[in-house]
Amino acid sequence: MSARFEPGNRVRVAARDHFGHVRTPRYIRGKRGTVERICGDFRNPEELAYGRWDGDTVALYRVRFLQREVWDGYAGDSADTIDVELYEHWLETEEG
Repeated sequence: MSARFEPGNRVRVAARDHFGHVRTPRYIRGKRGTVERICGDFRNPEELAYGRWDGDTVALYRVRFLQREVWDGYAGDSADTIDVELYEHWLETEEG
């Protein structure tokens, strides 16, 4: 596995616009979270959707976010979290 990040690392989801098939929900872009686990290396679904694959794989992570930091006005418990599986090319170090 060629993972750049490890469980416990703080990351930020890239806040870029992308047209076409994207596995990164718009509501999570630009948000900061913590890598919960490395799920493995997989073919990039954003390329596979168009019938392209160059033989490379990309690491997939489960990233945990505090819901109060994802949703404006979140009224639930301040410790509530949401986990989102994200491919490495959408993740940056927390500082950017």
